[in-house]
Amino acid sequence: MANKAFDVKIGINPISWSNDDLPSLGGETPLSTALSEGRAIGYQGFELGNKFPRESAALRELMAGYGLDVVSGWYSGRLATRSVNEEIAAVESHLHLLADNDSKVMVYGEVADSIQGERTVPLYKRPRFRDEDTFKRYGERLTAFGSYLLKHGVRLAYHHHMGAYVEAPEDIDRVMAYTGDEVGLLFDSGHAYFGGGDPLDVLTKHIHRVCHVHCKDVRPAIIRHARNRQWSFLDSVLNGVFTVPGDGAIDFAAIIDTLRTHAYQGWLVVEAEQDPAVAPSYAYANKGYQTLRALVDGAPLKEFA
Repeated sequence: MANKAFDVKIGINPISWSNDDLPSLGGETPLSTALSEGRAIGYQGFELGNKFPRESAALRELMAGYGLDVVSGWYSGRLATRSVNEEIAAVESHLHLLADNDSKVMVYGEVADSIQGERTVPLYKRPRFRDEDTFKRYGERLTAFGSYLLKHGVRLAYHHHMGAYVEAPEDIDRVMAYTGDEVGLLFDSGHAYFGGGDPLDVLTKHIHRVCHVHCKDVRPAIIRHARNRQWSFLDSVLNGVFTVPGDGAIDFAAIIDTLRTHAYQGWLVVEAEQDPAVAPSYAYANKGYQTLRALVDGAPLKEFA
């Protein structure tokens, strides 16, 4: 066990209010609503979405006005199909936006050949590396890219994701095996479960590489439908595959206990893609926060409206 204290902050992704990939889900909701409601609930920071300013000073001023931190921000990487130098050129503005606003991690999502945004493509058609050598070379590029980010004080947090090259537990094992410590793991409880794994097993196996945590719960019945009916990722979201901690099947008490035991230091981010018309943003964001807050503080869990 590490000797460091369990020093965590609880943040949220604006996707609870407005979905970047499916603008029909809360697209009309202004950013000010998300920020004011998130702050009122008790969240300490937000990850970025497409409604945030993309200029460092403007972003800093906006977040300071709400007393919120910039947690991180998704970056659509393509190292599966392009060079490290090409990726470095592509990331510059986003990297500086995060670094200038004191973010310590960058959420790296591999979107090359991904079907996560293709509503008509079923999940089983996701991309796969053709052989181990290809996967290994991908890992080498990720490590070099991660090394570059660290020079700016930002660590690459690799997001395993449905519909992408790294989805299943064995994919996570390989990407961790083929990368150096310059590459951290973004552990996403919901994607770990949906991808076919036991979230606690995935977390425990790779705990020493975990540098960022997305807390989303799942509805197993919807996952079964998604697989059996060959839904796309977006259709799975629309049908309610994800929800906030405390509203699904994942044992977050065990997850928080594992993070505490290993003295994880960083953010716990509630990120649960849902339709706000079905799952009202404030109520569900509040439930997710209160669930995590109680677990972090060691308080009894209660029901939250």
